[in-house]
Amino acid sequence: MKIINLSEQNSVFNHFIAEMRDQVIQKDAMRFRRNLERIGEVMAYEISKTLDYQTQEVTTPLGIAQANLVSNSIVIASILRAGLPLHEGLLHYFDRAQNAFIAAYRKYGKDNKFTIQIEYSSNPSIEGKTLLLADTMLATGSSIVLAHERLCKDGEPEHTHIICPIASRFGVEYLSKHLSHKKTTLWVGAIDEELTNKSYIVPGLGDAGDLAFGDKL
Repeated sequence: MKIINLSEQNSVFNHFIAEMRDQVIQKDAMRFRRNLERIGEVMAYEISKTLDYQTQEVTTPLGIAQANLVSNSIVIASILRAGLPLHEGLLHYFDRAQNAFIAAYRKYGKDNKFTIQIEYSSNPSIEGKTLLLADTMLATGSSIVLAHERLCKDGEPEHTHIICPIASRFGVEYLSKHLSHKKTTLWVGAIDEELTNKSYIVPGLGDAGDLAFGDKL
């Protein structure tokens, strides 16, 4: 699995990550969602550099122009609910992509131990397509692996791009182990070294779903 950490290069992208982390700025839910969208847009642009292109003719009012256009068939998949603004940002750039949505949550037992439950998925076939699988946080990596397995139940993508603005070192290593046999690229905005005993990323940014959409029961 190839890993691309966009924070390793200085760009305005780092400002979006910093604002998402900032405990004062992130209280503005609309700005938090917009920063997630902007991160999705930047990552979509970077991913576009890795895709396949074909030359096509475009008719202008004055003649014919040659244009190199993306030839991949793209499916954007997001894990509900925190992934929705990120999904929107990706869709701004890949506006002809098909879309998929997966509902996943942590089911807690004793001693803060939990299992990932996937209750719902709505997706087209991804057979032979380019899959963009997005989630705001990559903590343990279990949600992404299970979501990928669900999406691949009826076919294998040609390549999978996993998009996670904030990742833990543990989660990155987990994906590297469990998706090593897949054609996969992981795109992250930051890799944090620590997980708490409840598997929250430190320094992380908190609960992305609550910050974007409000508290849940």
